[in-house]
Amino acid sequence: MTTRSPILSLRGIQKSYGPIRVLHGVDLDIYPGEVVALLGENGAGKSTLSNIVSGTVQPSAGEMTWLGAAYAPANPRAAMDEGVGMIHQELKLLPKLSIAENVFVGRYPMKAGRVDRRAMEERARSSLKRLGLEISPDRLVEGLSTGKQQLIEIAKALTLNARLLILDEPTAALGGEETQLLFQQIERLKADGVGIIYISHRLEEIRQIADRVVVMRDGAKVQEFDSGDVPIRTIVEAMVGRSLERMFPALPTPREEVTLEVRDLTSPTNAFRNISFSVCKGEVFGIAGLMGAGRTELVRAITGADPISGGEILLNGKAVTPRSPIEAIRAGMVLVPEDRKLQGVVLDHSIAENIGYANLGAIARNGWVSSRRLKQFADECIRKFGVKGRGHQDAGELSGGNQQKVVLAKWLARKPQVVVLDEPTRGIDVGARSSIYDLIMDLARQGVAVIVVSSDLEEVLGVSNRIMVMAQGRQTGILDREEANDVSVMELATS
Repeated sequence: MTTRSPILSLRGIQKSYGPIRVLHGVDLDIYPGEVVALLGENGAGKSTLSNIVSGTVQPSAGEMTWLGAAYAPANPRAAMDEGVGMIHQELKLLPKLSIAENVFVGRYPMKAGRVDRRAMEERARSSLKRLGLEISPDRLVEGLSTGKQQLIEIAKALTLNARLLILDEPTAALGGEETQLLFQQIERLKADGVGIIYISHRLEEIRQIADRVVVMRDGAKVQEFDSGDVPIRTIVEAMVGRSLERMFPALPTPREEVTLEVRDLTSPTNAFRNISFSVCKGEVFGIAGLMGAGRTELVRAITGADPISGGEILLNGKAVTPRSPIEAIRAGMVLVPEDRKLQGVVLDHSIAENIGYANLGAIARNGWVSSRRLKQFADECIRKFGVKGRGHQDAGELSGGNQQKVVLAKWLARKPQVVVLDEPTRGIDVGARSSIYDLIMDLARQGVAVIVVSSDLEEVLGVSNRIMVMAQGRQTGILDREEANDVSVMELATS
């Protein structure tokens, strides 16, 4: 550990929202030229603490010092002026502006009273090149992939000449090559004396990038490791506050009755073709495959979100082939989509409203929704599914894991016969994953037919009774639990 003075010190930082305290007296020091991994489950307080440091949120109590002087930024601009930059997990780019304009928004270089576009584009081009992104800075952000947008956010931070950077899930949308370019840039920043707070759910990255590890749980700092070389299991146990004897719960035994049968299903775009399988009551049926295999397109078609050109879908032996999501929902089939923020919840509406939208039949009388009845219904769902939030809160205020629970709650309240989960734990921490797995097993025990699509091979192996593997839109095999392993699945996924 360096003996130099910290650039940032936090002492006794607290934050409360009304009666709810989300931070409990956090102490933290950040030194120049080091990467501190800030880890914890969704809702542990990481983002709140980071937002306090970056001036987005004001603390309820405690003190901060920056370069030895009192530090209390009133807003993000004040923090940036001090040399503190934050790259948020949620992208904040303006799609109708160019890349260069996004990089310098709010602080455009000026010349003779006008924006110096040449200087702006050259500086933006230089920052993009440092990250390996060969793209014209005068191009609009609109239409760029999520990964490229993430790199633009990082390039924006690089132009701040910051002394401290907070990176909140910076690699969530990046591929392996892009991630390594980012890590190379982080090493250069460290060599320049920049301190970095690094927040990530990808625990395998921590050993590669972190100098120290700080673990938070329930709004408090619970453990600190003086090295990034810490076994993942040790970190996870500190995050969840218990020993992890087993990540995945025991699978119940499926019943013999077939709930869902898919026969020769084919997409008009050829995303998948001639897919056939069945799912029994109480069975968890996994779907595995590499990117582009057609998994998401298949389950969207099964639940009426995408069209089909051939084949049929049967529910309890009766043909139901839905032509729209509402037909699938009425038949008893629901989809928890891959992108919960765009397709799963309405972020600026309350938890109660999100739950109510899928259950108007249960809470409306004569076409009118009673606020009292909505509150009662939503409060029961929040309690039953363990959502950490209150009905009046906007869904956008919740962590990723709790947003996913809201999506699950609104559909499971309808008591469906078939539940399709597309990437159910993407962007969700280990502790929240465990509760999602418990919900899946509870559904199976109740006799619901569950389909799980996952890019996480360990996950699909851990939760499934059987696994169908897809490759390039084709069904390459269905494996029983006893014969499914990482080798057998990957052989089929690459055949």
